[in-house]
Amino acid sequence: MNTQVTKNTVVTLDYNVTDPDGTIVDAGKEPLVYLHGGHGDIFPRIEEALQGKGIGETVVIKMQPDDAFGEYDAGLVEVEPLQDFPKELQVGMQFEGLPEGGHDDDASIYRVTEIAGDRVVLDGNHPLAGMALIFTCTVTAVRPASAEEIAHGHIHDGDCC
Repeated sequence: MNTQVTKNTVVTLDYNVTDPDGTIVDAGKEPLVYLHGGHGDIFPRIEEALQGKGIGETVVIKMQPDDAFGEYDAGLVEVEPLQDFPKELQVGMQFEGLPEGGHDDDASIYRVTEIAGDRVVLDGNHPLAGMALIFTCTVTAVRPASAEEIAHGHIHDGDCC
C-alpha cells in the first residue's frame, strides 16, 4: 500500500498555524483531512510541500498573505445601521451578505468587528487576511482516494453525496 502523499490520496495531518512571532492562530485541535492533488482542499503551497512525503514526516511552510488568505482589503469593511440587525447582536457574530440595502453583490461572509452607538462595523475579510503564517504539519495517515471521492473532488466522510 502506498503510504506517500501523491495525487488522489486522502491525507490526514496533525497541524498548527502560527504567526511569524510564534503566536498560535490555529491550534489544529482536530486533524486536517483532505484530498491531495489539485482539488482545492488545501492551499497550493502546502500541497506542494507535502507531495511525496510519508507518514510521520513533518513540513513547515512559511506563507505570505498571497499564499494563504490574501491581503487585507479595506473595501470589504462596511458600516451599517444597528437597527438593521437582531437585538442579540455581538462582536464576533457572522452574517452572509449585508443587511437589506447594503452594497454587497457577492454574498460574502461578514464578521461584526465593532458596535459603536447606532452603527455596526462589518468586515468581509477572512480573520487571517493580511497575515504571514507558518503552517506546521505532520502526515499521520495516507490512503488511496475512492473513485467517488476523485470524481467529486473531495473526501467523503459518510455525510456527503
